[in-house]
Amino acid sequence: MRIINHPILEFPKQEMVQFTYNGSPVQGVAGESIAAALHAAGIKMLRHSSRHHRPRGLFCAIGNCSSCLMTVDGVPNVRVCVEPLRAGMSVEVQQGKGTII
Repeated sequence: MRIINHPILEFPKQEMVQFTYNGSPVQGVAGESIAAALHAAGIKMLRHSSRHHRPRGLFCAIGNCSSCLMTVDGVPNVRVCVEPLRAGMSVEVQQGKGTII
């Protein structure tokens, strides 16, 4: 799901890093958004809506909506569309509104 070869653009060599999604290992490019890494890995459902529990995916991709809120390294309500990926991150689907107890 990631563009590697393009007829006009050239992409510099990218550092691949490993992180976990719901406990399973996934790879992505260091510095890209977590949502982009998940999408490239074929993961398109990021959460469920809090009221009707409907699946939500990437929507605005600029951090304005709440469709991409996930729990990252134990912190809830992280907008993964604008959060850069780092090696070793733990990303989990957020249950409910993600409030800290």
